[in-house]
Amino acid sequence: MHHGLKPFFAPRGVAIIGASAAPNKLSFGILRNLSQYGYSGHIAPVNPKEDTILGYKSYPDIASVPDPVDLAVIVLPAPVIPGVLEDCGKRGVQAVVIISGGFKELGPEGAAVEAGLVDIARKYNMRLIGPNCVGTLDMYTGLNTTFIQGIPAKGSIGFVSQSGAVAGGVVEIIRDKFIGFSMFATLGNEADVTETDMIEYLADEPNTRVIASYVEAINDGQRFMQAARKVSRHKPIIMLKAGRTSAGARAVSSHTGSLAGSYTAYQAAFEQAGVIEVDTLADLFDFSMAFANLPLPKGPRVAMITNGGGPAALASDGLSPNGLQMADLSPETQAILRPHLNPAAQIANPVDMLGAADAAEYSIALKTILTDPNVDMAVAILVPQALVNTEAVAQAICDQAKGQSKPVVAVFVGEWSTKKAREILHTNGIPMYTHPETPGRVLSAMLKYARWLQKPEQTVTQFSNLDRATAIQLLQQAKGQPAMGEVLTRPLLAAYGMPVVSGEMAKSANEAVLVAEKVGFPVVMKIVSPDILHKSDVGGIHLNLDSTEAVRAAYTAMLQEISAKLPDARLEGVLIETMAPKGQEVIIGMRRDSNFGPLMMFGLGGIYVELFGDVAFRVAPLTHEDALDMVRSTRAGRLLTGFRGMQEADVEGVVETILRLSQLSIDFQQISEIEINPLLVLPKGKGTLALDGRVILQD
Repeated sequence: MHHGLKPFFAPRGVAIIGASAAPNKLSFGILRNLSQYGYSGHIAPVNPKEDTILGYKSYPDIASVPDPVDLAVIVLPAPVIPGVLEDCGKRGVQAVVIISGGFKELGPEGAAVEAGLVDIARKYNMRLIGPNCVGTLDMYTGLNTTFIQGIPAKGSIGFVSQSGAVAGGVVEIIRDKFIGFSMFATLGNEADVTETDMIEYLADEPNTRVIASYVEAINDGQRFMQAARKVSRHKPIIMLKAGRTSAGARAVSSHTGSLAGSYTAYQAAFEQAGVIEVDTLADLFDFSMAFANLPLPKGPRVAMITNGGGPAALASDGLSPNGLQMADLSPETQAILRPHLNPAAQIANPVDMLGAADAAEYSIALKTILTDPNVDMAVAILVPQALVNTEAVAQAICDQAKGQSKPVVAVFVGEWSTKKAREILHTNGIPMYTHPETPGRVLSAMLKYARWLQKPEQTVTQFSNLDRATAIQLLQQAKGQPAMGEVLTRPLLAAYGMPVVSGEMAKSANEAVLVAEKVGFPVVMKIVSPDILHKSDVGGIHLNLDSTEAVRAAYTAMLQEISAKLPDARLEGVLIETMAPKGQEVIIGMRRDSNFGPLMMFGLGGIYVELFGDVAFRVAPLTHEDALDMVRSTRAGRLLTGFRGMQEADVEGVVETILRLSQLSIDFQQISEIEINPLLVLPKGKGTLALDGRVILQD
């Protein structure tokens, strides 16, 4: 629920609690900002030691502030804030921004005080932003409760930042670049209002066309995904995630765990929810401006016009790595261009009009390539020249791009002589970049988003033919143990409808022979030990045992060899399984992420999974399309489809196994990690077989 967030941006009245008359205090800066950007509501400083501040009557406490007062901004030492917040609740304040720090960022004691703030807010049905934040700003109501110097241009980008410092830096960077904001909010510690709340609020905010966000951590990952998936169908969400390295991540016990760092869950969640992720702060606003102003492309074909070959070459190099391609201009297009350009100009793509190309040439060239049916989007490149009117070229680009159904972006290589051109382009909604490599990233993101919108919405896949009772019994049997070995994992998988290869456990050579005769030769023998994770590393797997003598000999040799290598390992016996038929090997797994929950994995199976890292991840619960995308996005998945004459494998069988493992992971929170490695994929229509599996448990 995002109820109560409007007062953070359009309050009828604002109280600044802790306002100071000293110009060097943050609270003075907040009051000054609130007074000078057109906010028309009631402004009330609260300070018992002052009669007036900046010409506004000062009140001794929040109870004395007359109506209306929807929003309170608190700038006081942390120890006194709980009492002040209680007073705000009694006064009927709907929303509170706590600028002050000194809470959970300092440790457990501060976290406890912060939790108490949330309890107070809940008691009075108030909403909180902060603590430890910089405040909120709305370009349409004139509200500015920040102490940031200056404001951005008015526009349609809603910016949400967990970091106040990043938000302040962003305003400083873009305030003279005419990149328009509708509002922004800095959330600080997110004691109450989170980026998910803001996404839900901005979904219905009429002045916001695109949501841009800087995040460091998302606590309720499942709720975030549900909200983002819904909102991104109507408004693009562009995110910059900080803290992407997995250094310091906990030690993990499976292939899946070792490959799935904490950032992996964010990548998967963004992919599934239609969130556009960027790598840099510059990209966050380069992308946002394009999404806020341009139509989405219908295909990957890009045409360029330029007055310099080098920048066009760099821009062209940025297309293919991002899934785009240079358009083939039709002969008709080239014929139209020829008489209007320098006789030495190149009229194929890129259209190189040479250094002295003027505004008229840019105008006819852009107009012509945009009418070519082979072109999906256009890039206009200019290197400023002494004889060329840069501003006139910018205006020509705007005139031809206006009303087009194809996106147009500009690259003006330079800073000093392009300031006025940037103003012309940006105020007309045409993104201008200074580096030729940027358009490839931006246009690729727009195309990816357009294709995501075309995908039909799907529901989560759920199976009814499951034996939950057996699964509960097996997990209860393993309670108190760190892991379930293959002996217990096999029936657990089978209980959730995943086919497993025939086999049984044996605790002696004689039992091994009996089991082998029962399941049928040839057989596989695997060591059973809670202390051995990777059996093949210690000689714990023998293949193709085709007689009773071979089984006896293998049993004796295996136990002797492993006992010598690992004298402290508990050897409980062996698992005898039927030798599997021919097929392709893949791995399917899950690691439970602390923020997002079960993180599913698919990739190349066997012993090479970590070596090649050919894996895909998605956050459970999954739709059929999610699971199919996992398979399609890997080289292992392409091999399954019959690569270079290979027999086509049962891709649908793999998808179903992923979905069943996903449901198992959702149903049983005590499973920390689980994997099937390898999962044997049989020819199309023949299904799959789990050849080995392991479950790691958590308390």
